[in-house]
Amino acid sequence: MNALEYIGSKISDWFGTTAFPGLEWGNAIMIVIGIGFIYLAIFKHYEPLLLVPIGFGVIVGNIPTMAEMTLSVYDEGSVLQYLYFGVQKGIYPPLIFLGIGAMTDFSTMLSNPKLVLLGAAAQLGVFLTYLGALTLTFTPQEAGAIGIIGGADGPTAIFLASRLAPDLLGAIAIAAYSYMALVPVIQPPIMRMLTTREERLIRMRPSRIVSRQERIAFPIAAFLICTLFAPGAIVLIGMLFFGNLMKECTVTDRLALTARSAMIDIVTILLGFCVGASTNAQHFLQARSILIFGLGAVSFCIATAGGVLFAKAMNLVLREKINPLLGAAGVSAVPDSARVVQMVGQQEDSTNFLLMHAMAPNVAGVIGSAVAAGMLWSQLAK
Repeated sequence: MNALEYIGSKISDWFGTTAFPGLEWGNAIMIVIGIGFIYLAIFKHYEPLLLVPIGFGVIVGNIPTMAEMTLSVYDEGSVLQYLYFGVQKGIYPPLIFLGIGAMTDFSTMLSNPKLVLLGAAAQLGVFLTYLGALTLTFTPQEAGAIGIIGGADGPTAIFLASRLAPDLLGAIAIAAYSYMALVPVIQPPIMRMLTTREERLIRMRPSRIVSRQERIAFPIAAFLICTLFAPGAIVLIGMLFFGNLMKECTVTDRLALTARSAMIDIVTILLGFCVGASTNAQHFLQARSILIFGLGAVSFCIATAGGVLFAKAMNLVLREKINPLLGAAGVSAVPDSARVVQMVGQQEDSTNFLLMHAMAPNVAGVIGSAVAAGMLWSQLAK
């Protein structure tokens, strides 16, 4: 073998160890999608804390490796598989709920309890999409996991999918987080279509001051009420209200601060990156994934419309009218849905401040989606 042949064989051997021989068109598509997520996060400011980790994870998960190398989330014993364990077993979502509870103020909801109904009404999308998924040959367990996307709550969707439909976990997680990020795009047209200008101009009465005793009693009482009716929600609801109790009691400030800052940031990084890394084209690009995205979009739109229409129905019997835009905040994309309500309301009247009022159905939606997930898990667990 002469020198040129030797060099050529070494180049050929080296090329065989690169990612190029195993790179399929599906991997290329997913890498472009990952770059698209990063673009939306950085330049459009759509949920950057979620889309940057997910987008980069998508890129990482679609670089082909040699069969002998254990690198992906699907390879036994790989580092990524150990990190993905927290997604597969539903460990990360409750930790995120702990942080959410430690940063959430339920005062607005407690000062105007009727707004809780808007958070409940927005769960309509969950159950209608569940029925729709059943008609498309998904199993009851898969349909339940798909339906929860309508709550626009990524951690809840991941938790329920890990319990009911682990094979669909990647598609459900990406769909849920995608629609959370696209709240400012999807919701405003639905809100404007279902309301009149006069309704969008309705002003809300200032919230009353909620006492410290009420704020402390609420997480305990709400936990007992929710979990007695939906025991399947114990983990998510328990962590949510435990975090809130640490915040409101004021004697565990250090714990509450850790939960709502360092801990939730670490878990968000791991959850987002691992979910993205699970979208390997060979596992992800299937007809069922496209169906899940479509059903997720329908679920989210129905949830938004359900909240708005229920608010309009409440106005038929209420003396003091509520702004029906608040119904759109019933989905649990906190606080983005509340911000969208504020944005749409101020487009009609720049002096109408709806943000704090919108937080009431918004946080009620977090509770509602967790309770809905618990009910579905209780009914559909094998």
